Amino acid sequence: MKLKIFKRDLSMPRRVAGFGVLKYRLIAFLAVFGPGFITANVDNDPGGILTYSQAGAKYGYALLWTLIPTTIALIVVQEMAARMGAVTGKGLADLIREEFGLRATFFVMVVLGVADFGNIMAEFAGLASGMGIFGVSKYLVVPVGAAIVWFVVVRGSYKPVERILILFSLIYFTYPSPRCWRILTGTRRSKTRLFPRSAIMPITLCW
Repeated sequence: MKLKIFKRDLSMPRRVAGFGVLKYRLIAFLAVFGPGFITANVDNDPGGILTYSQAGAKYGYALLWTLIPTTIALIVVQEMAARMGAVTGKGLADLIREEFGLRATFFVMVVLGVADFGNIMAEFAGLASGMGIFGVSKYLVVPVGAAIVWFVVVRGSYKPVERILILFSLIYFTYPSPRCWRILTGTRRSKTRLFPRSAIMPITLCW
């Protein structure tokens, strides 16, 4: 009897340890899920939503199949970039300068700067258009929005901003979703009709 009681008492710490490991794994998953969830929704900006709407209105589900190769490419590129940053502790500009020199780094940074500037213009244009629906002047919304962004980037900290962005990202779950069978049949029918005539169009619209 004493031996059985001893075995029962010895099994309790193992269960507690098992729950502890599960708890830490869940915390680690949520710690990775936050930035990953935000990154996955980063392209759902005004420029992206405008492109999705135009492509859907014109082509229907014809370009939906391009999500498969595009998602694979995004996974490979983002995983590679994350590993390079984690291993070397350096940014993209430093790595390009070490491998390809100063001229290549300058050219890449200029291209990225122009692209980011255009993206920022699209963001504020979307802000002005969205608030214009409610009758708010763009001359008021854009400066206020720019001031808020500046304050968050310069004065804010990462943790509260991450929580706010996660909360905003949950809004995308409210998007209406059509039936899966309708999506599959629409993609299959339009794929054979569209692709031979316009092979470059899916790649252009996805980027």
